[in-house]
Amino acid sequence: MSIQAMLTETDISLQAKVQNFVASIPRQLLLDMDADKVHYPKDFLVEAGKRGLLGLRFAPEYGGAGYPWMSEIVALEEVGVLGTSLGCLYSLVSIVGEAIDKFGTEKQKEKYLKPMIAGKLAVAEGLTEPRGGSDFFAATTRARREGNNFIINGQKRFVVGAEGADLFLIYAKVEGIDDPKKAMTAFLVERGPAVEIAHVYGLMGTRGGGTGRIVFKNTPVPVENVLGGEAGIGNGTAVFHQMMIPERMTSAGAAIGMARAAIEIAAKYADRRRAFGRKIRRFEAVNFKIANSLTLLDAARALNYTTCHAIEANINPGKIRRLVSEAKKFSTEAAWEVVNHAMQVLGGIGYTNIFPVEKYLRDIRLITIWTGTNEIMNLVIQHEFYKEFNKTPSKGRDIEADAAGAEFTQEKEYNE
Repeated sequence: MSIQAMLTETDISLQAKVQNFVASIPRQLLLDMDADKVHYPKDFLVEAGKRGLLGLRFAPEYGGAGYPWMSEIVALEEVGVLGTSLGCLYSLVSIVGEAIDKFGTEKQKEKYLKPMIAGKLAVAEGLTEPRGGSDFFAATTRARREGNNFIINGQKRFVVGAEGADLFLIYAKVEGIDDPKKAMTAFLVERGPAVEIAHVYGLMGTRGGGTGRIVFKNTPVPVENVLGGEAGIGNGTAVFHQMMIPERMTSAGAAIGMARAAIEIAAKYADRRRAFGRKIRRFEAVNFKIANSLTLLDAARALNYTTCHAIEANINPGKIRRLVSEAKKFSTEAAWEVVNHAMQVLGGIGYTNIFPVEKYLRDIRLITIWTGTNEIMNLVIQHEFYKEFNKTPSKGRDIEADAAGAEFTQEKEYNE
């Protein structure tokens, strides 16, 4: 890793611990997950919890390590080499934990956050619906208040971990509130008879994570399980916006791990495979792909690390949304390009299951889509840029005035 110098001693120590954990994961588990023989590897989370590697950012009083975002991204890169499914299941503690840590009551933190971090409580999050993906506020899942309970009806799909989770973070609109953004509420729904896992998807990649469709039919949820309790009713929009930070940053971090693993396989192959009397890494067509891949990975890491520091510094929310979106978009697209470079270096053998590059390609393809497609990332990036750009007065030199014809102001027609 060429930017290792940016890591602290804590980061380097954590990196070694996670590498040790990752090395301990049985090869057969990965094969069985990809073959859909294992639908939910709960033991993976149990072991990560025993090693103190879950919920790294959360306070020690809940079992976390109190680390900054930078440390979590370092850990995520290492977990990422295991593929998208395990990377996502690992990240869900950070994602759902963020909601409980930032918006939950003390009772909810004790009841749910602590066992999550310990690896004793598996969690999942329901965002997407059959009729709505990127349009989050078009959700049709409803919650009706009846005394001290809410009755939830609706569906969520593409829920990673649906097959094995004990607790679901679910967004639903509370009936009787007209504004969809004010009606949106986050609920902590425990697995039970009224929570139906209606379908587990057959996926191109990212297999073995129990990705399914959940159906709620008159599902009772105590008011105390509204995220934040009574005060949390109608607070789902704020929860959603906060959740997009760990949703997208965990995708960015794990993507780099997969891409790094793929290009290391390709680089090793290129240094051994011979053609026309010499190692193929001696050919520019091959070694330039290695060089481009290394550059993309370092650039993605640098953007991820910069974004981590911005989150910790708690700069204005719009700038954080922009940087987080840039990190997710750039890291996942860089990973996609790198894994394709790796397959091209390997040639025909890269398209087989002799090497795991074809699996990385199948896995990485998904992360350009989920947690907000990269097209949605573009919308967020430009929106937040213009919002800040248009209210910030120009500083420094007037660059437009440097043009030879700058004084011909009548030629500058804007149709305003």
